[in-house]
Amino acid sequence: MDYLEYFKLSEQPFSNVVDSRFYYNSPQQSQAISKLKYAIDTKKGLAVVIGNIGAGKTTLARRLLEELDEEHYEAALLVIIHSSVSSEWLFKKFAMQLGVRHVSDHKLELLGEIYKRLNEINEEGKKAVVLMDEVQMLNSREIMEEFRGLLNMESSEGKMVNFVFFGLPELDQVMALDEPLKQRVASRITLNAYSEENTRDYIYHRLQVAGAGEGIFTDAAIHQIYKYSSGIPRLINTICDNALLEAFLFKKQGVDEEVIRSVAVDLGLDTSGSMA
Repeated sequence: MDYLEYFKLSEQPFSNVVDSRFYYNSPQQSQAISKLKYAIDTKKGLAVVIGNIGAGKTTLARRLLEELDEEHYEAALLVIIHSSVSSEWLFKKFAMQLGVRHVSDHKLELLGEIYKRLNEINEEGKKAVVLMDEVQMLNSREIMEEFRGLLNMESSEGKMVNFVFFGLPELDQVMALDEPLKQRVASRITLNAYSEENTRDYIYHRLQVAGAGEGIFTDAAIHQIYKYSSGIPRLINTICDNALLEAFLFKKQGVDEEVIRSVAVDLGLDTSGSMA
């Protein structure tokens, strides 16, 4: 028996793997999606989402991508996984993601192909959207200038391509490497940590998706989870997952504040080491 069977759960409710079924549409997330879709639909060109580690930027990016249906949008998500990215690599990625058929190795030819493809997308009545996650890793003035160049491609209705940048707070400094690009930001959204009320709703939502009711975590336990996680979704998941395992191992009926304090010590979130 594992904790899933013990608590009558159909699956792990607090995995940090992005899964749209567990998406929690908090007021903050709902407002962010609405603002981003407005920026895209009105072809503003550039929107930015800033958030600390674990705040839910990648989850929001995946959710936004799901809402951009293929009938009205030519949309793609690009995740930057290292800092040694060249502008040539980016252009090729953009071209492939947007459906360019013949991707040239020559930059000027590639730009022409991208422009031609963007025209096709616009003529089809669609909007071209490129979502980019972890953009703070592109710490290069040259690349920021290249983005500005792409945003200079316009039709009578607005920008021919819409970028949504997702990144850590350092993204502001990276974009400041090219001040004209920073001035082109049409919408800037900051993802803040959850309130205690949102933390409770988030936990209940994920438990419900996994087939459980609200009774596993006591109110006192949720208060402690909020205290140790500071309302950061990734930390909430980690604490709750460990707490379910701890409660199972000690054959508790549910997760109480004592379990949360023990888990917090184990995870290094409570350096006092006190269970009092």
